[in-house]
Amino acid sequence: MDRIAGKESGYLATKRGGTITIAMLCTACVVFASEASAQCTARDVAQNRSTFKTPSHNALPILVKSAFSVPVWKTITVGTFANSFALLNALDAAGCSVGGLAEEILARPSFTVSTTRTSVELFAVSAAELGFQTSTAPLADIYARAQQLGFGLAAAEVAPQLRLQYFDQPMGELLIAMEPIKTWKGAPAILSVVNGGAGLVLIGRDGSGAAEIPVSSRFLFVRSNEAALEKAVYGRQ
Repeated sequence: MDRIAGKESGYLATKRGGTITIAMLCTACVVFASEASAQCTARDVAQNRSTFKTPSHNALPILVKSAFSVPVWKTITVGTFANSFALLNALDAAGCSVGGLAEEILARPSFTVSTTRTSVELFAVSAAELGFQTSTAPLADIYARAQQLGFGLAAAEVAPQLRLQYFDQPMGELLIAMEPIKTWKGAPAILSVVNGGAGLVLIGRDGSGAAEIPVSSRFLFVRSNEAALEKAVYGRQ
């Protein structure tokens, strides 16, 4: 099976040689990969283009006051693969391009998958909706503001799982609000789920706290356990 690598900075994808073999995959993983076959390719993206709902960037952002004022954007399932190699094989089967940096993140020991099948609610919020009024903002500041409002960082597994469960993505990108994972050279990186126009891809990007992110960029958060507990105990919104 060929691995697919992408050029993160330009959202371009190329195919290189190489084989990944997996000794054993659970039956559910194999079935999932089969059902997702070729959904990420440019041809399939073009065929499904009429179903895409491209978000408007002209409207003024509505400031978020609490994580509980934001509706669930999408619910996905994690814990459906035995390991990161199974995830990579499923992405291959679906025709999803994986950038070189993203592939490196998935290969790192700190990248783990859930051992339990679990539903995860995701919340899409831009930095502008968090109150940032400059053209860009440091990643660390964006995370800090979001966590003050009751959002939490998603597990790294969310990114490849979302790529496999979000085939009708409009043009643009979604950054996964996650704890950065260090590359082999020690550089922190985060993952992004992208429709770059030539197919659906999973890429990596600078995850350092000082990384400047356009405030129009949308992040995917979860709700923090602390915020959920506060609502349950005190009924706060």
